[in-house]
Amino acid sequence: MAPVIQLTIVMPCLNEAETLAGCIEKARVGIERGGMRGEILVADNGSRDNSVLIAEKLEARVVHVKQKGYGNAPAGRNSSRIWKMDR
Repeated sequence: MAPVIQLTIVMPCLNEAETLAGCIEKARVGIERGGMRGEILVADNGSRDNSVLIAEKLEARVVHVKQKGYGNAPAGRNSSRIWKMDR
């Protein structure tokens, strides 16, 4: 049986190649410090840079969200708790 995910951090993303790696690493550290089983989900909104490749390389889960805008990012993951992290 796979471990139960206790926390999903959803990161809206549109052409964030310059900052995405740092955000993912900070989220990963937060999950580890909190002693939780968590995942980082990048809700990509049509990036044309290397954002998706960066997220995948750092083992974040990527979903492609067709509807434009930050408010649609949660549609990529059906979760009861969504935490927003500022850069």
